[in-house]
Amino acid sequence: MTYSRLRLISLTVLRVLVGWHLLYEGISKLINPYWSSAAYLLDSKWLLSGVAETIVANPTLLSISDNVNMWGLTLVGALLLLGLFARYAAVAGAVLVLLYYFFAPPFFGLEYSKPAEGSYLIVNKNLIEACVLWVLYTFPTSHIIGLDRFFQVTNKSEDNYE
Repeated sequence: MTYSRLRLISLTVLRVLVGWHLLYEGISKLINPYWSSAAYLLDSKWLLSGVAETIVANPTLLSISDNVNMWGLTLVGALLLLGLFARYAAVAGAVLVLLYYFFAPPFFGLEYSKPAEGSYLIVNKNLIEACVLWVLYTFPTSHIIGLDRFFQVTNKSEDNYE
């Protein structure tokens, strides 16, 4: 895939910024001994509220949920930041962020006890970030600028930018 210099820089900066955001979110949960996904899950509305209640009611499932959140965000963020297995990380990150969206969608008539960062209707930061991760999957840059460059045998003609 051929990228102009501006596209390559733009997509790489986008990958690094999203990676940093996810890495920071994961680490902040890892270092907080009181963090749990329980409050978020208990506030769940819509289709996945029953699943959320089941997870919170079972200590084993809640522990799995907490660990998937903390380590998933940290790992996906680090991989995107480094440009290592970035396409896989983008897909995993999009799935994780879409789960956040579907557990607490910003739909009309759904009210949450935790205040949102803004006023949303259908589209919120989770949906936007999931879409950004899909764009990063679709237009990868880590094979040009990132550690994937050292772990992937590619056709050199695909690694060009104008």
